[in-house]
Amino acid sequence: MEEDKLASADFRRDTMARGKPKGRMVESTAAAEVAALLGDAPPRRDLLIEYLHHIQDRYGHISAAHVVALAREMKLAMTEVYEVATFYHHFDVVKEGEATPPALTVRVCDSLSCELAGASGLMDALKRALGDGVRVIPAPCLGRCEQAPVAVVGQNPVARASVDKVKPVVESKKTTCRVGKYIGYDEYRRDGGYRIAAECLAGRRDAEPILKTMEDSGLRGLGGAGFPAGRKWRIVRGELAPRVMAVNIDEGEPGTFKDRYYLERDPHRFLEGVVIAAWTVQIAEVYIYLRDEYAGCRAILERELKALQADPPCPLPPIHLRRGAGAYICGEESAMIESIEGKRGMPRLRPPYVAQVGLFGYPTLEHNMETLYWVRAIIEKGGDWFASQGRHGRKGLRSFSVSGRVKKPGVHLAPAGITVKELIAEYCGGMLPGHRFYAYLPGGASGGILPAGMGDIPLDFDTLNLHGCFIGSAAVIILSDKDKAAAAARNVMKFFADESCGQCTPCRVGTAKALALMEKPRWDQGLLEELSQAMADASICGLGQAAPNPIRSVIKFFPHEIK
Repeated sequence: MEEDKLASADFRRDTMARGKPKGRMVESTAAAEVAALLGDAPPRRDLLIEYLHHIQDRYGHISAAHVVALAREMKLAMTEVYEVATFYHHFDVVKEGEATPPALTVRVCDSLSCELAGASGLMDALKRALGDGVRVIPAPCLGRCEQAPVAVVGQNPVARASVDKVKPVVESKKTTCRVGKYIGYDEYRRDGGYRIAAECLAGRRDAEPILKTMEDSGLRGLGGAGFPAGRKWRIVRGELAPRVMAVNIDEGEPGTFKDRYYLERDPHRFLEGVVIAAWTVQIAEVYIYLRDEYAGCRAILERELKALQADPPCPLPPIHLRRGAGAYICGEESAMIESIEGKRGMPRLRPPYVAQVGLFGYPTLEHNMETLYWVRAIIEKGGDWFASQGRHGRKGLRSFSVSGRVKKPGVHLAPAGITVKELIAEYCGGMLPGHRFYAYLPGGASGGILPAGMGDIPLDFDTLNLHGCFIGSAAVIILSDKDKAAAAARNVMKFFADESCGQCTPCRVGTAKALALMEKPRWDQGLLEELSQAMADASICGLGQAAPNPIRSVIKFFPHEIK
């Protein structure tokens, strides 16, 4: 007790000597700014990332004073706010004494499809043309690979970018994303939209036939994992209530843009799938997690959710739209859940699985956007209709995001099991003039690389595993005889090294070490294989587990490039 009194006296003397208490003081100006931005919004931890976006959007950066003020407003430790803010690429956290970034930032995608289209040269040219008043920085995949190369001015994407296209946008200060024509709520309803959802909620349909139809369709998760959708619905429905749904639209895999494509054209087909799934599985609340790069999709969803909720065709579950902040790792389901909860997007160890203990600790139905997009059509036309669409013995339809050296890049809806040669010839208009098919990435950055001589393999779940590859989210990147598979592998390994969340050593250290080894003219194949095995065996999540695929592909199929 006496020691406590002495310690207290020392604290008072120290405080009086310095004239202020220990710790970082809240600046009145920053406190007023944060309070004005938050208004009457509740100081809930799960809203931390949303509030950081408010500050970033308003001031173009997040100052140390804003971090302190937001921490006090939300009754959180400053370290909690700081570690979240610095985890995500799209928050510019400025420390004391650092210069604030320029008012305008231009991001140039440097992922593989854009690199093939000349992104590095574009970045250098933009830096020279725009001067010191504009920040030009590289960005990981922006989800617009069919428009490569892509630059984003603020939140305004510039397709097939050049200095002549980007400079006028910068000078006009048009930094918001334009929204094109799409099927709105009234038009969707006139075309029979929400009829099935209304029948479900009115008791004119039973859950069991819907579950059976989904199972019969063979629809598998189209975010990359490929887990059967109907089985997932049944598993989560069997868990104790309350149950929640988390929809993952953080498609950050280089080469993938199908979710954006569908959202920009027919958002209510997806939303009706959400409502039907929520009713069938008896979901209490729905959270939609949308990647921050999709500002146009966010504007569409905000507008159409408001229209849906203002004139609902049936009782709706609460639907919350949450905004990502630039982190590829949040495409992993448990990392996304951590981010929705207002934390760093770090994957969880499993078990328990998110179907058992997921968002806010509740059983969670986690789905990719496109999986839910197909629900209405499958229930209308039957599970057999969807299952009958395949080719070469496979079942269903696949939305292939195709980019690279083809005449018609884009989202191509094709039968599951189509080969890449058939995809190029029948849907992509062939190769670009002067280019000969050389190699392809069948599943984005993490799906491996195969030579053109293996272009007759059916593209679907499980068909590529024998070759150390997989289809993932069906992001197909085409390389020509003017490209090198080893260079493509270096590009995607740099992406993995930059995007590793750092939680586990095999991924954090392994990707950086592998990149350094791959940058040498001759690859140390023995050491790279040792690294690959360690990453595949010991990484917590799919990022580190799949990162070795491009390395192993080059060593196995393109050895002439690395000797």
